[in-house]
Amino acid sequence: MSVWLPTAPCTPGACVEPARAAAAVPRAVLRLAAVAALVLAGIVLSPLGGRIPAEWVRRWCRTIVRAIGVQVRITGAAAPAGGLLLVANHVSWLDIPLLAAVRPARMLAKTEVRQWPVAGALAARGGCLFIERDRLRALPGTVARIAGALRDGAAVTAFPEGSTWCGRAQGRFRRAVFQAALDAGVPVQPVRLRYRQRDGGPGTAAAFVGEDSLLASLWRVARARGLVAEVEVRPVIPPGVHAHRRALAHAAQPAVPAPAWTHAALVAGALSGPQDQFGQPQIGVHGGRTQILQLPAS
Repeated sequence: MSVWLPTAPCTPGACVEPARAAAAVPRAVLRLAAVAALVLAGIVLSPLGGRIPAEWVRRWCRTIVRAIGVQVRITGAAAPAGGLLLVANHVSWLDIPLLAAVRPARMLAKTEVRQWPVAGALAARGGCLFIERDRLRALPGTVARIAGALRDGAAVTAFPEGSTWCGRAQGRFRRAVFQAALDAGVPVQPVRLRYRQRDGGPGTAAAFVGEDSLLASLWRVARARGLVAEVEVRPVIPPGVHAHRRALAHAAQPAVPAPAWTHAALVAGALSGPQDQFGQPQIGVHGGRTQILQLPAS
């Protein structure tokens, strides 16, 4: 396993909760049909490339998310023009159109995405930058290509965690992609993505984790009711503020709330035994299931 191939402990069985209320099957089918029509329209128009106004692209991406039944809330300042590295935590395939709704950009994605039906062709035509995550030797060349695109004034979107998480927990941002921003001398725009139920509870139906298939995830989201996608556009980190990629990655990393750490430990099954002097949760195994026995002190 390559050090550039991070994996999350999240799985559909452990992390994705059953929907409290599901949409009727005919409505879910209509939602998927609407998404398919919008994606097909995007493929037809993709040869026009940069001649399509950016505002049209943003609206199209928001419409895709809404068409599958997810409400969209975008808060924060608008992304600046010119070369920009847009980074976010990674939960779902929905993250891609949501970030494009903030600012259309070239996507950094694993090479496997190129093989996805329909979406792979759309990503390639959209100028996606593909990375071979299992070849560490290819990393410097990828960083150089990203830096070149940034110098040319393009925006590049990346998910520095390198893997999807369920949303209750998250991975740390890998540093390599931030080197491209340093080399190109461009700002970094962090974005925080959350999926919730309309009543404020966690909305794990959007999570695309573990061995989950794209079709299964599409159907789960289409059946979900009251799912809300929250996109928090955080302040831009100007070039020159951080001299090293480690510091830049740390500054761009969204804070992890305490319940998220608890969930990560629960899924990984990493701890057992009594609570230590630092107030970490007591986690044990009972009846073959890992359970939280005590929550950390607030």
